[in-house]
Amino acid sequence: MMINLSCSPPSSFSLIRLINSKSPISEIPLKPKTLLSKSHSSSVYCSFSSSHLNSRCKNQFSYENSRYPHGKRKNFRCLAISGFDFSGFESAQSVLEAAAVLTAIIVVHEGGHFLAAYLQGIHVSKFAVGFGPILAKLNANNVEYSIRAFPLGGFVGFPDNDPDSDIPVDDENLLKNRPILDRILVISAGVIANIVFAYVIIFVQVLSVGLPVQEAFPGVLVPEVRAFSPASRDGLLPGDIILGVNGIELPKTGPNLVSEVVDVIKKNPRRNVLLKVERGGQDLEIGVTPDENSDGMGRIGVQLSPNVKFTKVRPNNLTEALNYSGREFWGLSSNVLDSLKQTFLNFSQSASKVSGPVAIIAVGAEVAKSNIDGLYQFAAVLNLNLAVINLLPLPALDGGSLALILVEAARGGRKLPLEVEQGIMSSGIMLVLILGLFLVIRDTLNLDFIKDML
Repeated sequence: MMINLSCSPPSSFSLIRLINSKSPISEIPLKPKTLLSKSHSSSVYCSFSSSHLNSRCKNQFSYENSRYPHGKRKNFRCLAISGFDFSGFESAQSVLEAAAVLTAIIVVHEGGHFLAAYLQGIHVSKFAVGFGPILAKLNANNVEYSIRAFPLGGFVGFPDNDPDSDIPVDDENLLKNRPILDRILVISAGVIANIVFAYVIIFVQVLSVGLPVQEAFPGVLVPEVRAFSPASRDGLLPGDIILGVNGIELPKTGPNLVSEVVDVIKKNPRRNVLLKVERGGQDLEIGVTPDENSDGMGRIGVQLSPNVKFTKVRPNNLTEALNYSGREFWGLSSNVLDSLKQTFLNFSQSASKVSGPVAIIAVGAEVAKSNIDGLYQFAAVLNLNLAVINLLPLPALDGGSLALILVEAARGGRKLPLEVEQGIMSSGIMLVLILGLFLVIRDTLNLDFIKDML
């Protein structure tokens, strides 16, 4: 989130990017909303990210699903856009829950800026949740608290350059007149607040519902078989476990089991593929002949998932709770940083997967419909991503403001000309707003129910 240092409210909002990085799509293709993936990799620009799941609970969205005894794991990138149905009471409720989580995270971030300024006696003029037209506002202690039309961001306003302010320009309690360390604390407080909030969320999860732990078993699970598909026609059933393909045994466990099966299917359209399958404790051999897609690839109409089972680990005392929370926190933080690094290193591939606030709410709504575990981790990862992204030295982000202060410190306390600073920040804000508008429109048009209307 940016800090607004002018009298106008060019608010920032959470741009959200969802990337499906390393994991292959583990369905042989069906409609995206039915995809199951072997890992969840997503990140939020103010963002959430993840990498491969592991047995030490470093998974953001691992959860049990009563429909499948080994746990159903979804490809959230696909669910977020073309797989989410906003109709029905349950869906509407989950959308509200996801929006509430996102709004709470924004309030915490901006609250960090606000409290850091307030506790130091620095003048604050505005605290806004959302951006755009004001829906409701309250003035108290010379601060305008407002709720705005688009609750996907927020800002804290300072009267430093407000021509309507009656505060003298040389007042020592204006943010711009404070020492460098005071300003650094105010600007970095939003990031600190999100990091602390992420830990608190994980700690509450550990105490209330426990942490999900993944145990891997041999083979690849078939959670669902599409009706009238080649797999259904040739005798594959939901719950089957694929142990081998064309006479070659699959490794006992490993990160690429799903992709190995997918690759064989794709490469053999209209040719028989012999699958060794475990069903009800017995080993069977089933020949399946994939149909040919328009792109020449084979498909059999199933979902595939790693053969894993999720259990819960609960602490026996406060020490264990702190230990579990700390390990989970550092695990999620590492995943966020790794995902961000991979995004920048492979930006040409990941740029097309950048998504906006609509996508993140759809992701959160889908998580909320599943169970509470995913919602806890969704919120924690979103906090961590917001913190990391805002530290980047880009205009309109906290890191951009920090960079300007560091330049000032390097110049011996001499600030850049006000016109230069405003030009840098204004250009960044404009780019953010344009990109955000584009992403919102694109992601909205990609929603299933919008496509059905068009």
